[in-house]
Amino acid sequence: MKLGSLLHSVSVKRIAGSEDRDISSIHYYSAGVTPGSLFVAIQGHQSDGHDYIEDAVQRGAVAVVTERKWSGPPSVSVVEVENARFALAALSSAFYGDPSRELVVVGITGTNGKTTTAYLVESILKAADCNVGVIGTINYRFAGRTFSNPVTTPESLDLMRILRQMADTGVTHVVVEVSSHALALDRVASCKFDIGVFTNLSRDHLDYHGDMETYWQCKRKLCLDCLQSGSKRAVAAAVINCDDLRGKKLASEVPVRCLKIGFSDGCQVRARNIRTGIEGTSGLVQCPEGDFEFNSYLIGRHNVYNILAATGVANALGLSVSAIAQGIKNLKGVPGRLERVCNRAGFSVFVDYAHTPDALEKVLTAVKELTSGRLITIFGCGGDRDRDKRPMMGAVAGRLSDFCILTSDNPRSEPPGSILADIIPGIAGVRNRRFEPRELVKGFDAPGYAVEEDRRRAIALGIRAARPGDTVIIAGKGHETHQIIGSQTIPFDDRVEARECVSRRLSENT
Repeated sequence: MKLGSLLHSVSVKRIAGSEDRDISSIHYYSAGVTPGSLFVAIQGHQSDGHDYIEDAVQRGAVAVVTERKWSGPPSVSVVEVENARFALAALSSAFYGDPSRELVVVGITGTNGKTTTAYLVESILKAADCNVGVIGTINYRFAGRTFSNPVTTPESLDLMRILRQMADTGVTHVVVEVSSHALALDRVASCKFDIGVFTNLSRDHLDYHGDMETYWQCKRKLCLDCLQSGSKRAVAAAVINCDDLRGKKLASEVPVRCLKIGFSDGCQVRARNIRTGIEGTSGLVQCPEGDFEFNSYLIGRHNVYNILAATGVANALGLSVSAIAQGIKNLKGVPGRLERVCNRAGFSVFVDYAHTPDALEKVLTAVKELTSGRLITIFGCGGDRDRDKRPMMGAVAGRLSDFCILTSDNPRSEPPGSILADIIPGIAGVRNRRFEPRELVKGFDAPGYAVEEDRRRAIALGIRAARPGDTVIIAGKGHETHQIIGSQTIPFDDRVEARECVSRRLSENT
């Protein structure tokens, strides 16, 4: 495409050089630049793209978009803009032919529940014979193919490339998990959403956002700003959890059609007669398209909200209640979300992604109600992230568990011992007995906690201490298949470790 054509959707402050240059590709990392490229200099978390403009030009960039004044050779056009990230989103959409306009796009945001809701919506759409693509925390997938996804919501250029690939392979509906980072950094600024979903809001990512109000202002942008911009405004709809206080306020502010979900009066999509057990959840959903009974393999009341959110999306799209019920039933589970580790030891083992105080409380509450014996929780907190939530998570785990084993999560650049030291005051306030790991060889005789920095040994301790009827929850990493320690990424999967520990225990007892 010609540079001038690409710039039609961009607010430009100044242009130096020709607008008639042919642009073969767009890049925001200079290392990927090839001859004929357009390089957009954006501010990253650890580096600034403006520092790499010279490198991009040396690699063959014929045009540069920058927020700063920069004078290049006559062979390079320089486009100065106010907001390079916003410009990148607009340029990417134009370059890939505005792919979100050709698709039905469902965006899901909120602190917890995005991934499970996305899986539910995907399953329902498949039951309705739609061709579905998903972009989310675990991966992105379409047309029978699955790809790794390093962040929940890709950068705008990558997002538009993926959407174009989906559209070109016959995908009709796309479900996108929209993170607060993506909203803050304009990654979805040029994505045209048909439906926006808000699940809930609780403490998370304050290491990035600073405070809850700033975090909330980012989250609300999906339903307030994204849905009312672009060509889909007249048909766009919001699906909002109105049992959440922030959600209730948001529902009163959205400028488009709104479907309220929850257990409370006034919600158009409501749940009744909920029955939950260790094998799943069932009940009645009342919605505008008609009431229906549902049966789900998902466990816990928190998952009922995810079911209601997915039902709201299906209602907004005009899908039949039979397709909704079938889609809910078809979903066997979600990777790393209360994922069961099957075993013959007589106790239950689950792996879950819960890494916020609210998520951990919901998960532990759900399984505690279904556990005849004791609840053993193995968890830690990520390094280089919100430190203030660490004692909160300790307090939640201590209050709801019979025994906790504190361990390393993804420590990143922090010493694991320092992270654990931040968690201990929270748990010690509700569980005052601390066991040494060696004391757990034969189990534990009273409620309490232990500290084992090595995650592999911590999982082994928890499973060794379990008795028939107990439940072991391994929380924090869920679907992840690695552990980040310092600058190294080491293969590590809680599910694999748990299976091996159970297998060893069974073999020792035979």
